Amino acid sequence: MSTAPSTLTDEAPKQSGPAAPTRGPWAPLRPLILRLHFYAGLLVAPFLLVAAVTGFLYAGSFQAEKLVYAHETTVPVGDTKLPVSEQVAAARKVHPEGTVSAVRPSPAADASTRVLLSGVPGVNPDHTLAVFVDPYTAEVRGSLEQYGSSGALPLRTWISELHRNLHLGETGRLYSELAASWLWVIAGGGVVLWYSRRRALRKVRGTSGRRRTLGLHGTVGVWAALGFFFLSATGLTWSTYAGATIDELRTSLRQATPSISATAGGGEHGGHGAASAAGGDGEHGVGLDKVLSAARAEGLDDPVEIVTPPDAESAYVVRQVQRSWPTELDTVAVDPATGRVTDTLRFEEYPVLAKLTRWGIDLHTGLLFGLANQILLMLLALSLILLIVWGYRMWWQRGRGSAFGRPIPRGAWAQVPPYVLVPLMAVIAVLGYFVPLLGIPLAAFLVVDVVLGEIAHRRATRATRAKRV
Repeated sequence: MSTAPSTLTDEAPKQSGPAAPTRGPWAPLRPLILRLHFYAGLLVAPFLLVAAVTGFLYAGSFQAEKLVYAHETTVPVGDTKLPVSEQVAAARKVHPEGTVSAVRPSPAADASTRVLLSGVPGVNPDHTLAVFVDPYTAEVRGSLEQYGSSGALPLRTWISELHRNLHLGETGRLYSELAASWLWVIAGGGVVLWYSRRRALRKVRGTSGRRRTLGLHGTVGVWAALGFFFLSATGLTWSTYAGATIDELRTSLRQATPSISATAGGGEHGGHGAASAAGGDGEHGVGLDKVLSAARAEGLDDPVEIVTPPDAESAYVVRQVQRSWPTELDTVAVDPATGRVTDTLRFEEYPVLAKLTRWGIDLHTGLLFGLANQILLMLLALSLILLIVWGYRMWWQRGRGSAFGRPIPRGAWAQVPPYVLVPLMAVIAVLGYFVPLLGIPLAAFLVVDVVLGEIAHRRATRATRAKRV
């Protein structure tokens, strides 16, 4: 929802329509929201467009990944799967480089086992090399670079990083955080503007020109607004600045995501990270097969990942990695010396906000409900692309002759009563503090707007004086 008309005068149909609604105390806010919606959409729309296009591609990358890497990820169904230790040994025979950091046993009858190697020369240090092994024959079917807990392979990883940071590293993440920070503001402003219009002016059928563009823009925007609010909120949860604030808030409320104690001696859920790399071939103490059996006895069904211990003092960690619905993310720690489960963490034990964050991120990334989730995300991305195109088209259509659009008049804030404006500014200040890529651009916009307004006022004053002289 990048733009909207400045007044009802140039929108009104030629025929007489219903009377305008009675002006209430909040009516003066409409011009202010209109101005914010127009300029925010105009300036932020390029960032939103990039996010929408790359998000559309990412939502489709899950199915593309299955097709492109079918040889590595799928196998002919056999009779009996070999022990995990034999599959790892076969992978190490072909790929002796690096160290085994984790193993993902075959989660389905036709799925290969992934042996994850870290510290492999030529592989991004933040990634692992996934060696794909046929669980029935121990044949190595290939190897691919893998990233993240969702097991993204090169195609999806490349698109994911394009969507997240444009392949520009931490600096590039500012673009996606800016888009997420402003999406809900622009969408919310559009919804308010749409419902504050007279019903006769919302129609699309039978209209043409700018009114038709406006009708399409508003109708699609209102239908998609809830999805935009969700994408904005969940996108901010793992952004650089707003995400850090959200993490601090969750921690202060004791709603942080718990972690399991990976100390060989066991203990309560602690803060030890379980994702560190292991040494050698992944075999330590009782070995992978007994560790997996112990986890199965605790009810950890496929798909699971076995994280090998980084040293002699640490335990194996076996965790479920099913992030589709119903979510299965139980975790156990297994003592490598005895094969005994020393700590257990159930997903049902997660605090409420930790669960909601997990579900929100997985829904945002297309994991929670699989293909249906991915199609919905693609439709939302397509809606946003259309809204931006229609928004710029309306800007063009607002022009006169060859002019490229007319700006929204200044002074809208001066029409807002103080008892509305003061609390509104306080809310904006708080939001700007917690969401800096919303607050900083908004403050800059206000400063520039005031300066330009003062310059225009002084020019008008000088012109008036010159005429008098």
